[in-house]
Amino acid sequence: MSVPKHLDADPQVAVARIPAPSGELAALLATPPADAASQRGVLLVPGYTGSKEDFWHLLPLLARAGHRTTAIDLRGQCDSGGPEDLAAYTIDMLAADISALLHAASEPLHLVGHSFGGLICRAAVLSGAPARSLTLLGSGPGRLGGHRAALVEAMRPMLADGGVPEVWAATAALNAAATATQPPAVQAFIERRFLASPAAALLGMGEAVTTASDRTHELAQTGVPVLVACGENDDAWSPTEQEDMAQRLGASFVKFTDAGHSPNVDAPAAVASALAAFWATLD
Repeated sequence: MSVPKHLDADPQVAVARIPAPSGELAALLATPPADAASQRGVLLVPGYTGSKEDFWHLLPLLARAGHRTTAIDLRGQCDSGGPEDLAAYTIDMLAADISALLHAASEPLHLVGHSFGGLICRAAVLSGAPARSLTLLGSGPGRLGGHRAALVEAMRPMLADGGVPEVWAATAALNAAATATQPPAVQAFIERRFLASPAAALLGMGEAVTTASDRTHELAQTGVPVLVACGENDDAWSPTEQEDMAQRLGASFVKFTDAGHSPNVDAPAAVASALAAFWATLD
């Protein structure tokens, strides 16, 4: 999950709810100022245990560049809610919501998926949803491995024994040192976001992200323009793995300095600049 540095309100960003096949999804909608040159719309999709707030720092930057930008909570995340049904949280089921949002838009949107969100967005594109472009941000070609996958696996017996509260207690203890430096509002939000997750969402999405197939070849055949971007210190899918994916896609690859798995938080200005440069080649 991404952790915003602050949650200070921005005049360009408002809370919204938007219809999807699974029900209304919570969203943040960033509207360009009146004097901004109008650009194509953007849809931002968060990763596992994330939320729309993962893009808190990126939203106003894209809006001020003229892009009407929407960031969502997937079903089972934060303010969207979701059922206690594992079948609701497969990549294809989550992608169905993204596909519906893309079909409902007045024009093909630029689609950005962070981490697990990239796998979901890829599935939406492969289903034929009308995206103008796809950016895979800190997202790999297939299943998540390494220590992050081990944490997902360790969560399973905790969910069985004590539910989401027990997993949160373990997570909070593990991250206590980093959490101590966060503003109180951010600390409270991160706790609320995690505890809002249905156990089935944590289990289902965890299963999906650690078993996902490599569909790079299929994505390359769609002809949808793709950008692959990540932080130089990404510890989920390695930068090397993501660069290799970009090469197989015939896509541009951008690596952000002084950024980890969430460059949308660590380096939002650099991410906004890279996105704008990519989109400018298309629009």
